[in-house]
Amino acid sequence: MGRSTAAAYQRKSVGLRERRFWEWKFENDNGSNQKILIARQYVENWTDMKRKNVGLLLMGPVGTGKSFFAGCIANALLEQGERVMMTNFSRILNEMTSYQADRNQIIQNLVDYPLLIIDDLGIERNSEFALEQVYNVIDSRYCKMLPLIVTTNLGLNEMKSTDLDTAHQRIYSRILEMCVPIYCGGEDKRKEEGTEKLVQVQNLITG
Repeated sequence: MGRSTAAAYQRKSVGLRERRFWEWKFENDNGSNQKILIARQYVENWTDMKRKNVGLLLMGPVGTGKSFFAGCIANALLEQGERVMMTNFSRILNEMTSYQADRNQIIQNLVDYPLLIIDDLGIERNSEFALEQVYNVIDSRYCKMLPLIVTTNLGLNEMKSTDLDTAHQRIYSRILEMCVPIYCGGEDKRKEEGTEKLVQVQNLITG
């Protein structure tokens, strides 16, 4: 194993918290969903995405490829030498509740990554403690102006609902400030008004 290969292996060992993430690469794409182009353009323009703090919110039902797209981004950037963490809040919360866990240090470690990818937002337990920690992780990256990629089965209407409790509203509001919503389930019927960040990503694809 060469030095660069060994270094990439080490970055993946730390940054990809589940082994299945290792196989989510652009070369393993079957071409069934053209939204993969957004993931490719995100990697190709990573320097600008990082500088402008552009994140992605990959949405859609189970099986639409959103987690795979996020994994492709993670693997590509890791192979380029970038530090990326791809995990989920269930794992993060388990670490925080383990014996003698330093919660502030766990959050700081997550903030230190140039790119943090949270897979399957919405599956974590909804206790007061859990929701507080979820918000702390997201808000810490917001304050540091560091990009975040989130995948979720939740719909945009669910995340914007005024019926949500305050804890959920502030989590989802912060994510929508940081991330461009991308619907991965085929035609996007949301007719969402373009935001400045959405226009940035669309320009990358069309330009």
